[in-house]
Amino acid sequence: MANTGDLSKGMFIRHNNELCQVMEYQHRTPGNLRAFYQVVLRNVKTGKQMEHRYRAGESIEVIRVDFKEMQYVYKDGTNFVLMDPETFDQIYISEVLFGDQARFLKEEMIIKVSFEGDEPIGVEPPTFVILEVTYTEPGVKGDTATNTLKPATLENGAEVRVPLFTSVGDKVKVDTRTGDYVERVK
Repeated sequence: MANTGDLSKGMFIRHNNELCQVMEYQHRTPGNLRAFYQVVLRNVKTGKQMEHRYRAGESIEVIRVDFKEMQYVYKDGTNFVLMDPETFDQIYISEVLFGDQARFLKEEMIIKVSFEGDEPIGVEPPTFVILEVTYTEPGVKGDTATNTLKPATLENGAEVRVPLFTSVGDKVKVDTRTGDYVERVK
């Protein structure tokens, strides 16, 4: 068992018999009262965030989580099939774990998966992906006085907003965390 002095951002702990990840924490000592840790936790299963206050020195249960890089193979219903590039073992991971980032997945992409024992508990796709634009309306010449964006459909079906100069066949870099256009890639 560890105590609250061992807390760090990104750590996995068991809170109320639920697996949670520490998103942020602050050590506070208000005036002449006892010190405490104000912690923001994210439930791994549901994705909901909550705040909890721990007394300084209170014991917490730290969970060991293993990370493994796996290759995205294909989508099967509501699950994504990932393969271990070393052993060629395949696992099915629910679309819920990916959240909104699932729309930017591309076959053969390397994804970081976190496991508690043999059970996958979290996935982390690459921060940036490069995808080809398959459809977008042509931009109007001279309409560039402001930073105007237009919708574009990418090769995997995702839609993002891109600048007016982007055309069909261009490759664009997209931030998977926000879904925003970053730059055009040659």
